Amino acid sequence: MISLPEEKVLYSEIQKKLFYIIPEKWESIYMYTSIIDVPGGKPKGELFFYYIPKGIIKKKPVNCYEIPNLFDIDEEEYSEFITDLYKIMKALRVAYGKRKGRLWSNASISMENFQFKVEYGFEDLNHSEYDSYERHVIWRYKYLKIDLDASSKKDKNIIQRYLQDVHLHGELKKDLYIEGIYKVAMKNIVDFEKTLTVDEAIAQSKPEVQKKPRNLLKKKQLVEEEEDEHINNQILNFGNKPIKRD
Repeated sequence: MISLPEEKVLYSEIQKKLFYIIPEKWESIYMYTSIIDVPGGKPKGELFFYYIPKGIIKKKPVNCYEIPNLFDIDEEEYSEFITDLYKIMKALRVAYGKRKGRLWSNASISMENFQFKVEYGFEDLNHSEYDSYERHVIWRYKYLKIDLDASSKKDKNIIQRYLQDVHLHGELKKDLYIEGIYKVAMKNIVDFEKTLTVDEAIAQSKPEVQKKPRNLLKKKQLVEEEEDEHINNQILNFGNKPIKRD
C-alpha cells in the first residue's frame, strides 16, 4: 500500500511520541485507538497502549496508564502527552480519509521486530455487538496473546463468544500498512538509564502505596482542546479496580 507523505510524517510522529513517553527499554509496543462519529454530536473514542519491557526473559505487558504511578511521573503532564498522541491519530484518520475516500473507526498499531504495522478497521462501533470493555478484552487477547486460562470467567466468556463469531463469519477485513522502524537516539520522558525498571519499581514500592489501590484508568475523559470541538476518550474502567499486568 502506497502512503502519502502526510501519512508517513504522522507515522513518524506516532513513533517518536511513543518512544518518548515509554520510560524504559522495550521489546514491543501495541496501541489501540478508536474514533467514533456520533450523528448530531461530537466524536468519541478511546486510546490505550501496552508495551513489553526488554529483557532476557519475556516480561508481562505494562498498561500505559500504569506508567505515571510506577515511574513517579506527573499525571497531568503525562495526560497531555496521551492527548497529543490522540490528536495525531485523529489527524491520521483525516489523512487516510482524503486518500481512500472513507474513514476508519479503529486502528491497531504494533511495533516489534523492527516493524511498524497499522491495521485499520471499519466496524460501525455505534452499533457493535461488543461494548468498549468487551472490545478491550478481545484486543488484549489478540495482540498481547493473553492466556485464556488465566482470564477471569467473564473475560473467558467474551473471548469464547468472539472466537465463535470468527469461526462462523471469519475475521473482519482490515486495511494493513507496514514499514520499518528507524529508532534514533532521543530524549525520553525520564532518563531510563538512571530509572528503575518496572520490576524494580514494584519491588521497591512503599507499603502504604500498596495498601491503597489506585484506579489506573481513572481518567474517564480525554479532552482535546480545539476551538469549537472536544474529543471524549472513553477510557475503560475495568470495574473500578487497578489493572493487574497479565
